[in-house]
Amino acid sequence: MTDPIRFFLDDAEVEAQPGETIWQVADRRGVEIPHLCWLPKPGYRADGNCRACMVEIEGERVLAASCIRPPTPGMKVHAGSERAKASRQLVFELLVGDQPDRAAAHDPDSRLWQWADALEISDSRFPQRAPVAPDRSHPAMAVQLDACIQCNLCVRACREVQVNDVIGMAGRGHHEKIVFDFDDPMGNSTCVACGECVQACPTGALMPASLVDDNGTYANAPDRQVESVCPYCGVGCQLIFKMKDDRIVAVEGKDGPANHNRLCVKGRFGFDYVHHPDRLTEPLIRKDGVAKDDVAIDPANPFTHFRKASWEEALDRAATGLARIRDRDGKRALAGFGSAKGSNEEAYLFQKLVRTGFGSNNVDHCTRLCHASSVAALMEGIGSGAVTAPFTAAADAEVIIIIGARPTENHPVAATFFKQAAKRGAKLFVMDPRGQVMARYATKMLRFKPGRDVAMLNAMLHTIVDEGLYDRQYVQAHTQDFEALREHVRDYAPEQMAEICGVDAATLREVARTYARAKSAIIFWGMGISQHVHGTDNARCLIALALVTGQVGRPGTGLHPLRGQNNVQGASDVALIPMFYPDYQSVEDPAVREKFEALWQTPLDDKRGLTVVEIMDAVHAGQIQGMYIMGENPAMSDPDVQHARQALAKLEHLVVQDLFLTETAKYADVVLPASAWPEKDGTVTNTNRQVQIGRTALPLPGNARQDWWIIQEIARCIGLSWSYTHPRDVFAEMKTAMPSLNGITWERLLREHSVTYPCDSETVSGREIVFGDGFPTKSGRARFVPAAIIPPAEEPDADYPMVLTTGRQLEHWHTGAMTRRATVLDELEPEAAASLAPAELRRLGIAAGDPIRVTTRRGSIELKARSDSAIAPGMVFIPFCYAEAAANVLTNPQLDPFGKIPEYKFCAAKVEPAAVAAAAE
Repeated sequence: MTDPIRFFLDDAEVEAQPGETIWQVADRRGVEIPHLCWLPKPGYRADGNCRACMVEIEGERVLAASCIRPPTPGMKVHAGSERAKASRQLVFELLVGDQPDRAAAHDPDSRLWQWADALEISDSRFPQRAPVAPDRSHPAMAVQLDACIQCNLCVRACREVQVNDVIGMAGRGHHEKIVFDFDDPMGNSTCVACGECVQACPTGALMPASLVDDNGTYANAPDRQVESVCPYCGVGCQLIFKMKDDRIVAVEGKDGPANHNRLCVKGRFGFDYVHHPDRLTEPLIRKDGVAKDDVAIDPANPFTHFRKASWEEALDRAATGLARIRDRDGKRALAGFGSAKGSNEEAYLFQKLVRTGFGSNNVDHCTRLCHASSVAALMEGIGSGAVTAPFTAAADAEVIIIIGARPTENHPVAATFFKQAAKRGAKLFVMDPRGQVMARYATKMLRFKPGRDVAMLNAMLHTIVDEGLYDRQYVQAHTQDFEALREHVRDYAPEQMAEICGVDAATLREVARTYARAKSAIIFWGMGISQHVHGTDNARCLIALALVTGQVGRPGTGLHPLRGQNNVQGASDVALIPMFYPDYQSVEDPAVREKFEALWQTPLDDKRGLTVVEIMDAVHAGQIQGMYIMGENPAMSDPDVQHARQALAKLEHLVVQDLFLTETAKYADVVLPASAWPEKDGTVTNTNRQVQIGRTALPLPGNARQDWWIIQEIARCIGLSWSYTHPRDVFAEMKTAMPSLNGITWERLLREHSVTYPCDSETVSGREIVFGDGFPTKSGRARFVPAAIIPPAEEPDADYPMVLTTGRQLEHWHTGAMTRRATVLDELEPEAAASLAPAELRRLGIAAGDPIRVTTRRGSIELKARSDSAIAPGMVFIPFCYAEAAANVLTNPQLDPFGKIPEYKFCAAKVEPAAVAAAAE
């Protein structure tokens, strides 16, 4: 049925759209009907079990739950009848009777109490139920089931919205109750602490632990709130900071286009790092005579190696040192690392400073370490480094491929859309050498051999081409060089590749056929694809799969490299990279360079700059003498970090701008205290190409300063006449340099919070799905680039028989500078551990929890062993966020020749009990 349904609501004729319930029509018309088990938010369905929304319908004997009852033509509904009102009042009197006293309520402003007040129900004639013991086993959430009304909202939040399947109902009759897993304490369950249940609960039965005291009584009531964006991963969740006395006491999800109110553990419970006592609040200058090879510094007490300075002295010292090197040794003797955790405006200013103030293109950031190879392949193949469709397009896909990504850990909110798609019937293929949670929802899990992606993907391409499953019309109209691909993949039959990649030929053919025949299919990939010496080739194969089947440019189709940090897309867009000006315009193109010389009123270098790892090599070679590092931590994030740390120590002059005395800042000559994300205004661009705005929620601590202000002051001190007064001024200049920002203004972002690019005008929405009518290449066509099998740079051998891979984990972010100072996150994952297969631990004679030593050709670290059945025998996984056991001491710095990205995902290693290793020494 598509026609509106006309019926009567309280004697007024109204219209319901197809699929609407009585409650929704009433709400739209401003008729208030109480509701508790129905949460009118994206992803929630009505259940009708609380009976708070009862209405009277003429001709029917019993009242109806309006949240689940659709109207019919001519129906006469009385929402305000005395009978309906009496029913609701009785329901609320029964519910209030089971609640703790209002004075000791866990949440006296809960939805239940708000409705009770509206209905003038303050006490109850009915006996109170027996006390229920609270559960405070979880560091982030308080479980207080004495307030539970069994509305099942938390169950639906967990099972249907976040799709984590932890919360359920157990028992019968009077003994029925909410449980976690098999009635475990919440802190001992498989809960991933997304907090969706807390946000959904209408009574205070589930609360952020930060909002109740030890007795479960409401405390820390927020006195104001500010809407902003999450500063962690590339999903770009919108959220609401809730503050009391200028401290963040809670965070709530907001209905942004990327998250629809959802958050993960970091976004909801990972913000008290901004209040950590380690925060830098004064400029610091290294004490005279303190060597840079002495980095045994307590971040809580930097004054053993540094002294406080005024801003005037610190800026002068920082800028004078940089200018001295530039004037003495030339423009390429300096380099800068910017940050993907800051705003677009800060990233733009930083790259502009390096290019116009230092004089070269030696500027880079962490995209070099995560998706540089993906961008290289996308630019080469389709003319754009951005995603062709948002991750929410999974809702329209028949087939979804996730390869080299672990979204439940690294992009948890995006993962909810993938899990929901699988539950509605989409075919989900997960490809990863390690097992993962997404496999629970997968049609098939392809656990291929590490580093053998190209063999597997070329086998799929062979099947599609050889069996004539490719889209001939699309290939002819929109691509070029198909014949070269056809000839290349002829030698990659699944029967020959199965032994190489570890996936049987029948499975390879089945997945290839299913993907090719789908009406709509989309590919998501992560750093498991990109962080290899053949990372660009991996991405080339994925691009070819989409192009050869025409799975681009339509709803439910596309190519999506899941971007890592919150602004890695935006930082790349605004040119915090050495080979491009803003909007990926080549620094080596004379016409482009002339345009930016006119905009910035200065001559510019005509040579592309050095990348992250190349810069460290240039320091060792004596070519780079000074660096300015803002918000990056190469002493933890670079491969072979001993090599990087030696480079930092060798620099004649190092300026670091950050929140904490990071491992990198310990090598600095000048340390400048910066602003955290909740302390600034600015825009960020997420993995979906959604430009979003963050707003200042907190004052700066001590004498810290805004990052854009610090960059501008450095620029002024080295001779540039900048005069920005606010990030909006920087955004306005960015628009003149970046056609991608057409249709997006600062004022529009303040009003709408998020706008997707490309956007045709200020009055229309941006285009989520792109390249349906061609590609931004000179020919308008996409290009096939065949990829041959290239082995990893370092294979296991008798001395180093295992494969080491590194990555992130759910509770911590990147190098841990923020999350390891967030109380809840650090309590959930407090120490470094290496994950190995149970069989591998038995073979090595190691028990879970034992100290072990992991060694590669670059170094050794000691940490605890963790048993993990998702790890294949012969592999070891180590997260890279623990400074005391820095995984990147071990990693191989060999680079992909195109993306210049290091091979973090594969190197040869050995594992032994720590005691055995010590005895051998």
